[in-house]
Amino acid sequence: MTDATPSTPAHLPDLDPEETGEWAASLDAVSHAAGPHRAAYLMRRTLDHARAQGLDVPSPLETAYVNTIATAAEPELPGDEEMERRIAGWNRWNAAAMVTRGSRLGLGGHIATFASAAWLYETGFNHFFHGKQALGSALSGDSRPASGDQLYIQGHASPGIYARAFLDGRLTEADLDRFRQEAGGNGLPSYPHPRRLPWLWEFPTVSMGLGPLSAIHQARFNRYLHHRGIKDTSASHVWAFLGDGEMDEPESTAALALAGREGLDNLTFVINCNLQRLDGPVRANFKIVQELEAQFRAAGWNVVKSLWGSAWDELFALDTTGALVRRLREVPDGQFQTYATRDAAYIRDHFFGADPALVEMARLLTDAKIAECFHTSRGGHEPRKVYAAYRAAVEHKGAPTVILAQTVKGWTLGPGFESRNANHQMKKLSGEQFRAMRDLLELPIPDSSLDTDLVPYVHPGANSPEVRYLQERRAALGGPAPARTVHPVALPEPPAKAFEALNKGSGAQEIATTMALVRLVKDLMRDKETGRRWVPIVPDEARTFGMESLFPSAGIYSPLGQTYDPVDRDMLMYYKEAKDGQVLNEGITEAGSMAEFTAAATAYATHGEPMIPLYIFYSMFGWQRTADQMWALGDQLGRGFLVGATAGRTTMTGEGLQHADGHSHLIASTNPAAVAYDPAFAYELGVIVRDGLRRMFGPDAENVFYYLTVYNETKTQPPMPDAPGVEEDIVAGLYRFREAGTAGLAGDAPRLQLLASGTAVHWVLEAQRLLAAEWGVAADVWSATSWTELRRGGLAYDAARLRGEEPPLPHVARVLEGAPGPVLAVSDWMRAVPDQISQWVPQDWYSLGTDGFGLSDTREAARRHFGVDPQSVVVAALAALAARGEVKREAVEEARERYGL
Repeated sequence: MTDATPSTPAHLPDLDPEETGEWAASLDAVSHAAGPHRAAYLMRRTLDHARAQGLDVPSPLETAYVNTIATAAEPELPGDEEMERRIAGWNRWNAAAMVTRGSRLGLGGHIATFASAAWLYETGFNHFFHGKQALGSALSGDSRPASGDQLYIQGHASPGIYARAFLDGRLTEADLDRFRQEAGGNGLPSYPHPRRLPWLWEFPTVSMGLGPLSAIHQARFNRYLHHRGIKDTSASHVWAFLGDGEMDEPESTAALALAGREGLDNLTFVINCNLQRLDGPVRANFKIVQELEAQFRAAGWNVVKSLWGSAWDELFALDTTGALVRRLREVPDGQFQTYATRDAAYIRDHFFGADPALVEMARLLTDAKIAECFHTSRGGHEPRKVYAAYRAAVEHKGAPTVILAQTVKGWTLGPGFESRNANHQMKKLSGEQFRAMRDLLELPIPDSSLDTDLVPYVHPGANSPEVRYLQERRAALGGPAPARTVHPVALPEPPAKAFEALNKGSGAQEIATTMALVRLVKDLMRDKETGRRWVPIVPDEARTFGMESLFPSAGIYSPLGQTYDPVDRDMLMYYKEAKDGQVLNEGITEAGSMAEFTAAATAYATHGEPMIPLYIFYSMFGWQRTADQMWALGDQLGRGFLVGATAGRTTMTGEGLQHADGHSHLIASTNPAAVAYDPAFAYELGVIVRDGLRRMFGPDAENVFYYLTVYNETKTQPPMPDAPGVEEDIVAGLYRFREAGTAGLAGDAPRLQLLASGTAVHWVLEAQRLLAAEWGVAADVWSATSWTELRRGGLAYDAARLRGEEPPLPHVARVLEGAPGPVLAVSDWMRAVPDQISQWVPQDWYSLGTDGFGLSDTREAARRHFGVDPQSVVVAALAALAARGEVKREAVEEARERYGL
């Protein structure tokens, strides 16, 4: 104790040292006379009493390794417990049968996770999880569809959810037999995937760590909608089901402090503590429950532990000295897993034999009692204890709750599965194991049904008492769950006026495309019809992107409003926080920003409220850092605008390697839901944003999201060309911006096509001038607004031809058809980005890009380093023409020398 940090601040004087000494002497006397355990007990009871009296004393981060809710304090379980046991039995059976049947095809699947967590789900479905048909906004007289609760199901437990949907009539045997067989279009996805099964799953959760992070920000976004008056979400509760091994992921705990700080009592984490990872114990030499308790308590969460089943009540009643509680706390998880698989004699020797008081206790216990306690009796396996924990969670106000429920991984699957290190990889049960499971669950399945190689699914009948009970419980709670329901709400088109300024250009003023986008969004946010639906999200870089003007006008969301006088209150663009603030300024967390974006991007389904999220970030810290979340966003059918600002590998002067993005478009191209654009000019941005609003929020809304890259390099923004079809070509991905000028050139002057995107268009425009003025070469300049969309057009063309169709040429081939000379593509990205379209270009193809690591220097020096500056483009153009014999080879070397290359 002498090495511990004092809990009393050292600077506080002791006003009565004599009294303090008396208290200390009393504690020393108890410790000497009754032992340190008694002294510690008295201290804990004194602290409990002090807190009950409202005294300001710190709470412990870790409590005894026992249930938070004593057996005597457990509320009665409503409903028919025996009926719920039968329902759970059918679900356990069918989940195991589905995976076992699928294993014949080598498809895999997971059995042990749901087996351990079945009661965690069943209790919620029977008594807590609200559907979308009766609650939510209906409580306030709102006629819009209710939001219900949001359920983040543990990915590996999906077979149990399918089994329940089979029991309630939402799935058939044929559906179950298509588990993990999706190629025909009617299969059941392996894990919760809304894109693959959009009527059932709301949230993709099997990418471990993303579920807990997303759940926290979903709960926060629910409050955001409520505080801004968009929708009454006060009756919605977010439930996240997680594994104790999943909590190793940094994303799992990344936002715990946010949830505690903002008092998100509309959120409950249920952590299935079966003490096992995929390969072995989660904390073999430690105790994961105690570690998690301390972590969550420190973050401001309410912690409820449900560790031991009712069989332990007798043992705790015999523990008059506290020896049992002390022993439970000191045994590491790896050893406790061993107890779950060994006989009573081993447990008597190794567990009870460690303390004389426990030896005496064990003499009063039968071998059967010891085996029951250590093998199966866990708090997560008893509906009464789970119900008590859930009720405590939903009734707790002012903080989120985490329930740490201890279970046995593989419970009810037999000794070959239960608590075995390899059970995560075990995909099937034998016939004997199914017979044992049937007997344990007391299911009325005859032996004759188990004499075949194909274990049967079982169903008590659509009109059976079990199915009627299940459906009545769900009806009382507002309908089926999980369930995803979309009520289409098309947003009106934004006013044309907001885009007209961009179409006119900037005149003599130089502005960056980042600023052009910010001005456009500010104008759109003023629209009376849709302005309030914009959700600007920034990870603490709003001033970098010129968005600080949104602070006083739109406000930064805070559930507390602004409880202080901001230091810049007297300035025009002061830092204004408000309870109904519109801007989400997330702090330095791209992962948190993406989670918030996802919640907003899917509000059209979750809450029946289409929101328009716009998340702007350093482009290097988007796809590279949070691409897994962006994949989940596509899986969740999210809609909105991701904006990679300060884009490209050479525009961030002096920032260096880690700030230099030359590959986000390459990563974005791998996501089928991402519509990626790299516009060069402000008017292109306006056309693309307008088209995105139509595609994502119009009458025929599509399940896509947009990725736009914008630059911090100020340039004069030209007006939109007055050419037929230019807007359609911008959206398609390629249009001719400036035709080659032939004045002063020979009639047979060599000619080529220069394609560029983003800021590189300015380089090729200068190269176009140099080629004409100094080398007698004519070049057309094309703006490639989207290499990815051009590629997708080509892929669609190829697929149609494989089907025996005769489709029109893809856009890139059509617009370049007949264009003279070779094609040279230039961008501030890796060459692989433009090279995506080379196979559909009819001309000879060449490309320049910024492959390699970034570096700190001026823009001009960086571009010379990568060989993409205007002079390098000229040399590459001459080399391409020389290869065709259209210019002399000596011209290439002459150009290198002239430009110092």
